Amino acid sequence: MSGFHLNLSLMTPGHFRHAWRRDHADPLAYLDIDYFQRLARIAEAAKIDAVFLGDGPALRGEIEEAPGTGIDPLVLLGNLAAVTENLGVVITSSTTYNSPYNLARRFQALDHVTKGRAAVNIVTTGTPAAAANFGLSEHPDKETRYRRAWEFLDVVTRLWDSWESEWLVADKESGHYADLGKIHPIDHEGEFFSVAGPLPVAPGPQGRPVVVQAGGSEGGLTLAGDFADVVFTVAQTRAKAVAFRNDIRRRAAAAGRHPDDVKISLGVVVLVEATEEQARRREQELYDRLPIERLTAALLTNLGLPQDSFGPDDPIGADDLPETLPAGAFSTGFGISTRALIAEGPRTPRELVQRGAGGSGHRLVVGSAEQVADDLAEWFEAGTADGFTVMPAETAVDLPNFTELVVPILQERGLFQKEYAAPTLRERFGLPFPHRERAADSLPA
Repeated sequence: MSGFHLNLSLMTPGHFRHAWRRDHADPLAYLDIDYFQRLARIAEAAKIDAVFLGDGPALRGEIEEAPGTGIDPLVLLGNLAAVTENLGVVITSSTTYNSPYNLARRFQALDHVTKGRAAVNIVTTGTPAAAANFGLSEHPDKETRYRRAWEFLDVVTRLWDSWESEWLVADKESGHYADLGKIHPIDHEGEFFSVAGPLPVAPGPQGRPVVVQAGGSEGGLTLAGDFADVVFTVAQTRAKAVAFRNDIRRRAAAAGRHPDDVKISLGVVVLVEATEEQARRREQELYDRLPIERLTAALLTNLGLPQDSFGPDDPIGADDLPETLPAGAFSTGFGISTRALIAEGPRTPRELVQRGAGGSGHRLVVGSAEQVADDLAEWFEAGTADGFTVMPAETAVDLPNFTELVVPILQERGLFQKEYAAPTLRERFGLPFPHRERAADSLPA
């Protein structure tokens, strides 16, 4: 049986955002580069494929209760790539609040300096507060954001492909360095962007940096099928996860791609200890620090229910839910995942918040190393994903615990690599290299 990829989230203090209240936790760890470098080296020693960090270009109100995402991920993860040799870096960037030329150039450069370990996680930004930081009077609606994202990725991928592989001449006798017939402008004129191109540097070791995408709305699914190499997703039930993976593969095929050319990375929050008893004890300590009333209200809003319609311990059944998610739901993917769980039987808001790791929305797995390894193996064998993005409940605790306790079990079972199988992230994910056979105009001599 072939194995799966593993990424690790560096969200700090963890995907239980209130874990900073624990006695051992450093409230400023999310700003400490020494802390992140230590985690990166631990991940690399365990042969983890890549590290990941979510991000948004605005300060959110949750800072009153818990640390934010902190340092710009391009700066932070670029530093982590510099202190490691094999670890991939998945860097979140917004198509709503970036320009495609600058993003394409930055990640082309990152692919060179990391020797093929760069990936960009494309998001459209769901935080309305971001608009005011970029001179906009209002945040674009979801449909507009995804329409812009599609054009954005179309431009970025064409810029990455603007140099053909045979561009180099390097004839020292004649002084002819580059074949301009192999370097092409893209001359894009669209609804949102006007970009001439080409980029000022040739493609890096991966041909293109790996494109990661997350989004469960129709616009996000279209983006995934057309452009994504890896789709980061959420699922509380196996059936929902399998259906999502099959849908993305169908969409990729409809876009003229091979279904195997897009991989699914399923997010899972992990709390692991040497014994289940120890894990359950820490789980309860984390639950005890949750602001359950506020998290209940947020959950109900995302499901399209009035905030005062259910208390934390009132069961919600499938018949209680509106037919569709509200248009203003913060996350379509999380909403669909939660509805799928409720469809299996009534759940209280408290149960949903706890199963979603205190509001993160991703499925929580708690137990011993064997139990966590068994869970990942069973979900993989059920066809839910091509790999997992492991999201530590408490990053300073569960990231080392996962790498030291769970990874060796997965390696012994043949599910995860004992050594890095290839130098580039694209190869390790089993992704094809892009073909750059162009018929476009070349640059003038």
